[in-house]
Amino acid sequence: MRTRFLLAMFTLALAAPAAYADIILPDVNPKYVTIKEQNPERDAGYVVGDILDRTITLTIKKPYELVKESLPIEGFEHRYRGQISGIELVKINTEEHSHSDSVTHVLHLRYQVFTTGKLAKPAALRAEIIKLRNASNKTVLQYRIPSYSFRISPLSVFGSVKLKEEMSPFVRPLRLDASRDRLQLGIAIAILSLALLCLLYIFGMYAWLPKMGAPFAKAYRDIRKIPNTEQGLQNAVARLHSALNQTAGSVLFTSNLDEFLQKKPAFALLKQDIEKFFTLSGQVFFASSPTAHLAENPKAWLQKFCRHLRDCERGLVPHLAAKASH
Repeated sequence: MRTRFLLAMFTLALAAPAAYADIILPDVNPKYVTIKEQNPERDAGYVVGDILDRTITLTIKKPYELVKESLPIEGFEHRYRGQISGIELVKINTEEHSHSDSVTHVLHLRYQVFTTGKLAKPAALRAEIIKLRNASNKTVLQYRIPSYSFRISPLSVFGSVKLKEEMSPFVRPLRLDASRDRLQLGIAIAILSLALLCLLYIFGMYAWLPKMGAPFAKAYRDIRKIPNTEQGLQNAVARLHSALNQTAGSVLFTSNLDEFLQKKPAFALLKQDIEKFFTLSGQVFFASSPTAHLAENPKAWLQKFCRHLRDCERGLVPHLAAKASH
């Protein structure tokens, strides 16, 4: 008798859903239904026209099955205590996945706000009630999808507002997007770091960067430490001869200079300075006045000449080095 009554009431509800939407049926045992909710990320700050998307995943175990006619209807105006709530279901999409002992229904619900006010007010996506049918005895029961509460804000503020008093704990703090500024700062730091590394490489005195331990780089560091005396001048010339021989792979003289420059074209623009160095070397070791042909301090000239050789050795614009030596 009770079963016939429930079937009759459900038939009436399907025939006139607007009139019998509030008919109360017994609740199904919770062990037969598993629910997962995916609600909007925020629960405040909505205004008229805003969209709220909600996804409900229901897994219904056999012998119960979903009565699809009981799903929420698009465009149906929900009422609360006889008054239109102003929250309308504007779209519903469903997915169904069958398993051996159950069926999973995914409900994609889209609601839109059609109400506003002078002050922020609470609102809710109503607790949707769906019907489940027992496939064995045709008994119809109901299951209540929980409601979701949020707050609707006015489009404009009326009167004076005290900000401290109007701060809502439901509203997240405003965060400015600084990703673009971080990207630009990172690029600027990278360019600055590269520029500093290039300057360090060009003017560096130490051997921990590539080619900073090459023959002329080492010779330049050694010549800087040699005292500016007659014996120091001889040591500086000998040190530079050693670097030239190491670079050439053999003892370098004026006679085989052209062959060296063919093998090492990076030094070609310093040919006149290399010949001048050989002249200075002969005067230092074999003449009584080694500095007679130079207008500047020979130790300073050797140091500058060695720096130009080091620049060519590193592939750093040899024509500028050659121009600076004159």
